[in-house]
Amino acid sequence: MFAVHNEESALDIVQDAMMKLAEKYGDRPPAELPMLFQRILQNTIRDYYRRSKVRSLWTTLFSSLSSHSDDEDYDPLETVSGESGSYSPQTPDGQLQQTQLLAIIEEEIESLPARQREAFLLRYWEDMDVAETASAMGCSEGSVKTHCSRANHSLAAALKARGITL
Repeated sequence: MFAVHNEESALDIVQDAMMKLAEKYGDRPPAELPMLFQRILQNTIRDYYRRSKVRSLWTTLFSSLSSHSDDEDYDPLETVSGESGSYSPQTPDGQLQQTQLLAIIEEEIESLPARQREAFLLRYWEDMDVAETASAMGCSEGSVKTHCSRANHSLAAALKARGITL
């Protein structure tokens, strides 16, 4: 079962699920409604997490292009070195390198198997702990750890093969 920890989001999800139930299944016998509502609610929560993952992905990628809140000159991608060895996001060449790097990272994340990608994004980009991720994915905590470990190793190997070290 999924858990939504933000009360406002949880209330929105329940309201959306109730609206879907009323709109699509209002003509069903009352005895069927609890099970239908449960399924609709689960699917609505899954949709919420999917949207959150995508929103988080883009927010994270775009936020890396802006300054760090504590230090105006901080850029997390400055710590990444490519084959050329020189990197400056302040120059047009540096901005191009940064854009290309973000595209490569996104491409490699997309190429992960679905469960590894889901675990990786929930754990590291949604900042969920192992238990929350396991609940969201409907699997055990051990499975989450395995998926995350495999995703980390796959991403590191893929980026290294492209000459990128983090």
